[in-house]
Amino acid sequence: MMSNSAGIHHITAIAGEPRRHVDFYRRLLGLRLVKRTVNFDDPGTWHLYYGDEVGSPGTALTFFVWQGLPPGRHGTGEAQEIAFAIPETALDFWRERLIEQKIAHQASPARFGESVIALSDPDGHKLELVAAKAAGKLPGWSNGELPANHAIRGFHGITLELADVAATGRVLTQVFGFEPAGSEDGRHRFVAAGGPLGTVVDLRVTPGVARTAQGTGTIHHVAFRAGGDAEELEMRARALALGLRATEQVPRFYFRSVYFREPGGVLFEIATDDPGFTIDEPKEKLGSRVMLPPWFEQQRAEIEAALPPLE
Repeated sequence: MMSNSAGIHHITAIAGEPRRHVDFYRRLLGLRLVKRTVNFDDPGTWHLYYGDEVGSPGTALTFFVWQGLPPGRHGTGEAQEIAFAIPETALDFWRERLIEQKIAHQASPARFGESVIALSDPDGHKLELVAAKAAGKLPGWSNGELPANHAIRGFHGITLELADVAATGRVLTQVFGFEPAGSEDGRHRFVAAGGPLGTVVDLRVTPGVARTAQGTGTIHHVAFRAGGDAEELEMRARALALGLRATEQVPRFYFRSVYFREPGGVLFEIATDDPGFTIDEPKEKLGSRVMLPPWFEQQRAEIEAALPPLE
């Protein structure tokens, strides 16, 4: 039985220069930096989490910040455009803001009936602002500079660049409960019915595109929501039944994770909604200091000394 929590939980990407990165996402886009922590597999580097006021599932954009890492290459086998949902009434605000901030952007043709603004961040991540009907009904979070009524609400969805869509489509439908929602201009859309955010995955095939190479400016993985452990293990069993090599559950402190590569090569994660980012900080203080899981606390001094400044 599929869950009401279907959809994207978080997206994790790779960034380079820390100060430039934080300024873009926190100041220019107005996302809240809800967690300053470290890469649990490489604790000398930052893992930063952005989102709405509490980094709710469907809003959490996270980055491994590896200073000095070479740029990646966009290509097939890649989760590519990160699409944010904004209210339809916010389109003019964002056009004017991007012009004012001298951020190159373009209005894409209407896609599935929705207006889209395309832009890139300083590392080369492909971003989109999508005027989504449901976004205006959701509360916005204000950083004090951007008005809450125009704020990014969370994810609209993600686009995967693939060599073939059929096998990936089966994963979306049979593991995560997405449904096909039509095709338009080479995009094959799949939609989850679980809620207003993170419900869209577009699959695209562009002939002649080379294979992606990971580095700064590329996405590391896309995580899909599980309401809890039981649902996560059901999803894992469905992935295994499709012949996918899913890991055992991995503790990530703010959620618990299972990983596998879908047939096109994109790394997928299943992440639990609980416990969330307020497990170690109150809502009012989220993102204000370096938070470490208990197993790193004894190394706090050396870890903090190795981390590059963010501001």
